[in-house]
Amino acid sequence: MRKNFGAKPYTYPQPVLIIATYGEDGTVDAMNAAWGGISESNQISMCLSAGHKTVKNILKRSAFTVSMADARHVVECDYVGIVSANDVPDKFEKTGFHTIKSEFVDAPLINELPMALECRLISYHEESCRLVGEIMNVSADESILDEQGKIDPMKLDPITFDPVNNTYLRLGEQAGYAFKDGAKLK
Repeated sequence: MRKNFGAKPYTYPQPVLIIATYGEDGTVDAMNAAWGGISESNQISMCLSAGHKTVKNILKRSAFTVSMADARHVVECDYVGIVSANDVPDKFEKTGFHTIKSEFVDAPLINELPMALECRLISYHEESCRLVGEIMNVSADESILDEQGKIDPMKLDPITFDPVNNTYLRLGEQAGYAFKDGAKLK
């Protein structure tokens, strides 16, 4: 038996994305968003309303970074989602995060969050709130790489958002192999 919930934004997992930008004066801003994901092999799409300071910054600079929130920084990542830079101009400073400038786009990389997409704006549709960015680079701190130099999701320890319970979750154990396990049914 199934239970119907109606039209809800329920997909699992919903990654917790931290979007970072520079303001007109060079001030760093960041926000938390869970409604986003890869939409092409080199694109990310997110649903971000026009009132966000971060969106205004993206539209002015045509650049942003998207870091994966991790379990070590739940408090800081949640904070940038519940406080608006429109109301608290120094909200980023209060997190204790530090940044360096991306080599690929005019946006900051958050040092404490070990993986980020460095993006340039492709489009923004204010009515639908859909923002699309081209991924110019993916950068990862060596601390989250495996022995082969690839990103290890368990070392990254990203969090996801559970929209039903308004909680953050951590990744579990490996359940199978993509592009391999399904071949057993051929």
